Amino acid sequence: MDLTLLSYGTSLVIQGIYLLIAVTGFIGAVLAAGTREDAFEVAGRQNKWIWVAILGASGFVLFLSGVGLAVPFLSWAAMVFIGLYWWDVRPQINGILRGAGGW
Repeated sequence: MDLTLLSYGTSLVIQGIYLLIAVTGFIGAVLAAGTREDAFEVAGRQNKWIWVAILGASGFVLFLSGVGLAVPFLSWAAMVFIGLYWWDVRPQINGILRGAGGW
């Protein structure tokens, strides 16, 4: 097997992962925009428009990385912000909206 073909295939997989995570960032921004603003306040988080901006900007940075305009450090930071929203902020806010309290 030719190593250039393997390198090209690996590059396509990585770009696809960046694009997939970018889509989750855009989806998170839309969901955050549709969430009640007081839920973020009760959770002790940044307000909803800051989260919408963070997720939108993170999705944009990852989209740029996915199409080959690499911004390595910003890409990793964007992935951390998107992960933080999906695995920490959103579950807490959903719990508050359902009446389950904080964590």
